[in-house]
This record gives sequence, C-alpha cells and structure tokens, in this order.
Amino acid sequence: MPNCETRYFGAVSFDELSAVAFPVGLPGFAHCRRFLPLEEPSHSPLIFLQSLEDPQLCFLALPIAAVDPAYALKMCAEDLALIALPEMPETGRNVECIVIVAVGEDRIPTANLLAPVVINLTTRLAVQAVRDDLSYSSRFPLLPLEAALPCL
Repeated sequence: MPNCETRYFGAVSFDELSAVAFPVGLPGFAHCRRFLPLEEPSHSPLIFLQSLEDPQLCFLALPIAAVDPAYALKMCAEDLALIALPEMPETGRNVECIVIVAVGEDRIPTANLLAPVVINLTTRLAVQAVRDDLSYSSRFPLLPLEAALPCL
C-alpha cells in the first residue's frame, strides 16, 4: 500500500483506488493532478483533498449536499468528456460532488458553488466544473452573514 506525506496528517497509507485524477489539474494548480480525499470522522462532513504531488497542498471541501441539498449540477460537454461521462450525471449516482471551502480576508468561510469538483466514482477521474452561468456564487457564505463569526 503506498504512502503519501501530508501537511496536516503526517504520513498516510492509502489504497491507490481511492485516489482521484484531474486530467487537466485544478485551476491555478495544473501541476497537481492526483489527489486523495481524506475524511476524519471527528471533522465530518469535511473532506481534506490532499495533493499526492505536493504534501503542502490540501484543499478543505464539503459534500455539495451539505451546503445546498437542492444544488443543480451543470457541466459542459468538455468537462463530461474529461471524466468519461457520456451525459449529465445525477448527483449521487456514480458521481460525487464536493465544493472547495475558502476563508477570505474577512475570515468568513465560503464555498465555491460556481465550480464544484465532480468525481466520476467509476473511473476516479475528476474535474472542477466551472459553470457558464451565474446561478451560484464562488463565495457562498457557509453561515448566514448576520450569524457568521470570523474564523480566528
């Protein structure tokens, strides 16, 4: 079983079949194409998307249903082809959709609903599917603004 070094979890043993490959990388991180989704039960539902090429690169993510249970996935034909899907998938059926979480200068955590990460669970290929509309925000607040306390 291979190991990978991580910034937050030290050395981690993993099954090669649990890794996901991004054929074109992620926007801004094209050099990193293989990631390992790590889930810690004590931090559920958070997902740590750990780069297998760069131990320092780890994205914090959430299942899209945890952020917006009614999310309407939309992907272009090129993204579908990149992850070997013949047609638009139904979320939860052979695909997993997660959203990257960011903490901005205001220290309020947000989720990128404009460009979810879509993983074909059969091929383990993934893409960050950037929508061609403005139905969703790239900085969707994870808490109502009036209730949000900055992360310290």
